[in-house]
Amino acid sequence: MNAVLQPVEARFEPLTRERLDAVLAVEQSAYAHPWVRANFIDALDAGYQAQVLLAGDLPLGYFVAMKGVDEVHLLNITVAPAYQRRGWAMVMLDALAIWARGQGAGWLWLEVRVGNLRAIQIYEAHGFQRVGLRKAYYPAGRGAREDAIVMSRKL
Repeated sequence: MNAVLQPVEARFEPLTRERLDAVLAVEQSAYAHPWVRANFIDALDAGYQAQVLLAGDLPLGYFVAMKGVDEVHLLNITVAPAYQRRGWAMVMLDALAIWARGQGAGWLWLEVRVGNLRAIQIYEAHGFQRVGLRKAYYPAGRGAREDAIVMSRKL
């Protein structure tokens, strides 16, 4: 089997500025409206929880989350397109939940595009529930906006 498509071993490491080029390449390949370098730098400078899931030096995915008083807000979670549908999103969500519990958080929160059905299914399978809607939350190109579903999960 192709070792690139079937990583044997994966590990989490902190997302650092040194890894930003690789993360940005994944981000740009995964989204029509990706985060830009400044979004990641702002998150790192703010001290947000930012982890990259690696197989060797290859980023399989990453997440960025912001700690609140008794909750954690997931700002970005991405699996590299070549590694999607292999369970890596669930691995990252599990790691996020473990970290959040360790921070004393009782809830996880996120927003997801209404049109991102696959992500919604993953979040629901991980125990998230739909709790609200943010109108015109995401850019959708050509001046259009897309609504976001607000989801939460009790830890």
